[in-house]
Amino acid sequence: MAQTVAKIAVAAATYWVDKPYDYLIPPELAEKAVPGVRVYVPFSHGNRRSEGIILAVSDGSEYEKLKAITAVLDEEPLLSREQIKLTLFMRERFFCTVYDAVKAMLPAGLWFDDEGRTKVQDKTVEMTRLCVSPEEASHYAAAKRRRAPQQAELLEQLCSFECLPSRDLLRHTGASRQSLTALCKAGFVELYKKETFRRPEIHLGDIEPLPVLNDEQQQAFTGINALAMSGKSGAALLFGVTGSGKTSVYIHLITEQLARGRSVILLVPEIALTPQMIQTFSSHFGDTVAVLHSSLSVGERYDEFKRVRSGKARLVIGTRSAVFAPADKLGLIIIDEEQEETYKSENSPRYNARDVAIYRCAQAGCLLLLGSATPDIVSMYKARQGNYSLFTLRGRYNDMQLPQVAIVDMKRELRRGNGTDISEKLREELEDNISRGEQSILFINRRGANKLISCGECGYTYKCPRCSVSLTYHSANRRLMCHYCGYSQWLDDSCPECGGELKHVGAGTQMIETELKELFPDTEVIRLDTDTVTAAGSHEALFERFRNEKIPIMVGTQMVTKGLNFENVTLVGVISADQSLYAGSFRAGERTFSLLTQVVGRSGRGSKPGRAIIQTFTPENETILQASRQDYEDFYESEIQLRRLQNTPPFSEMLTVTASGLNEAHVFQACRYVRDRLDNIIGRDGSAVVLGPAPLAVVKVNNRYRYRVIIYGKKLSGLRGIVSGLVIECCTDKRFSDVSVYADNDPAE
Repeated sequence: MAQTVAKIAVAAATYWVDKPYDYLIPPELAEKAVPGVRVYVPFSHGNRRSEGIILAVSDGSEYEKLKAITAVLDEEPLLSREQIKLTLFMRERFFCTVYDAVKAMLPAGLWFDDEGRTKVQDKTVEMTRLCVSPEEASHYAAAKRRRAPQQAELLEQLCSFECLPSRDLLRHTGASRQSLTALCKAGFVELYKKETFRRPEIHLGDIEPLPVLNDEQQQAFTGINALAMSGKSGAALLFGVTGSGKTSVYIHLITEQLARGRSVILLVPEIALTPQMIQTFSSHFGDTVAVLHSSLSVGERYDEFKRVRSGKARLVIGTRSAVFAPADKLGLIIIDEEQEETYKSENSPRYNARDVAIYRCAQAGCLLLLGSATPDIVSMYKARQGNYSLFTLRGRYNDMQLPQVAIVDMKRELRRGNGTDISEKLREELEDNISRGEQSILFINRRGANKLISCGECGYTYKCPRCSVSLTYHSANRRLMCHYCGYSQWLDDSCPECGGELKHVGAGTQMIETELKELFPDTEVIRLDTDTVTAAGSHEALFERFRNEKIPIMVGTQMVTKGLNFENVTLVGVISADQSLYAGSFRAGERTFSLLTQVVGRSGRGSKPGRAIIQTFTPENETILQASRQDYEDFYESEIQLRRLQNTPPFSEMLTVTASGLNEAHVFQACRYVRDRLDNIIGRDGSAVVLGPAPLAVVKVNNRYRYRVIIYGKKLSGLRGIVSGLVIECCTDKRFSDVSVYADNDPAE
């Protein structure tokens, strides 16, 4: 007699032993044990209980002695068959375990603790409803009016509404619980539980009409919509200058998909952008919008997940992980600001949301739309090669000109005796804006007060004892902090080495805020960075204050550079344009150009013309000049030539193997082993170039040293299995037992 067998991804399986394991399905669990449900299984030699998820069910197995499933944990499947296929794709593509991929797809509150309990449960509310006709209830209420007035009041309320939450019913009528219980016993009403959804706060108003498209937008919409309606998978790139109205095109495309009964996923790069996006799209699509990002409470995230899975919500807006939303009948995925590195996960599973979206669109036969004012170089290359369809919005929606940009040479400011971080030109422009009642945004990509504190006598610099970085000074609490591991200490009054005077070097957001308050003491300044937006929704509250109260100046980090639309902002100042130029990555120029172009584009989005001031110590730098002209085409041409000479993406693919551990020598040896093995394998055909081992830009983080081997090649699909095997060899080699080794595709760092 054939036995029913389940192939199961086991949570306890590490990367080097990860595979679908065969388990017997006991007859009593046969109806419940279906693909997509979680189970408990005995695993490894000690038969330790482990969570798993069923990937497939079959008759029989090639193995003879099989262990059996001990419990089924879900009433219905959490993953569809398409999602199960996605987990297997992710294992091969992103060098992760199947269960790592599963966990990325499900809300965190669903995981069971050691006692078999989940952190989140369905939320229910007790309801009261009539068990008799309204006429009979009304007649009984009239008879009871004198002897039982509370019962009469309850019945009259229910005659109007038929059913109400018990709590609201008792509060509105002033009746006691005892009166409600008496009506239950008499058979006039019944109590029951109704599931209710915990929702993130969304301000729903009247549904607004569709935005009117100009000729350029209409042309782009028509072309993209034809692709989206074709029923074929594909990808398109919508390249539009800042303020060109890409969002309006998105709204029209989404309207068409929802009208067909399809679902849409819209990804944004930052949590800070979601409130504005949610408000915009909710005003057109109402309650059909669901929100998924990490700032939601466990209960909110779980309930939004259920709303999407049930089909109650068909437009999903969220950050990177929203690409896994269980949307049925997927018709379109949109990735806004698609060039942003935040779409790449740096923790297992190390996926890129764009790659996952491409796979999902291929499976669903739908369109992937990438949108940006500064597209990723690889995306634009693919568009120009014909792999993606290209659509362009060259002008701003309201026919306003792009901001007028001035470059300020900060070396000249120093020679003039201005030692502050705000140039004379920027100060004058801020003054003019304040006097006109217009608003300004200042951008500096460093939080805290100062980059570092050093001694003017002996040169001593405060370093993090756990990381190879300087400590950043935070003036609010007078502490030095590490932005990598969280270590902090008090700032001394003088140099701890020689007693000399301490110098504050390199400004951060706190220092700029202080300088602004000294320059304009009667002017309110809002600071936006991860120090000021720690609480859920705090960035939304700050944005609302800035918009509604017309606060003159906002200073912030990357949170202020993308997607924000404040019509009264007419001035943008970039405090230090050089910070990201020399990051030691082949993408440094691209990231700098994108950052500058995006933040400059926050200016002049209403009816008033915009200006921008870019402060730099290298005013002759070509990337800064191109960004000041907002000339993406010129930047692309120069950057693509450089990439061709360097043989970096898009002219090659890139894989990395990274090792980390407490012992630097062991970490280096593990990378050296990988390099030597790759040289032996690849050296025969020269299909790829291997570089390293080399330390990462920050070699030590939280006492762990980090080294990396980089592999470049035209096509590396054939090397994936080899790289995976080498990672497994290192993980199982006793020489490297104190070293963690993992592989990655094209990492952001």
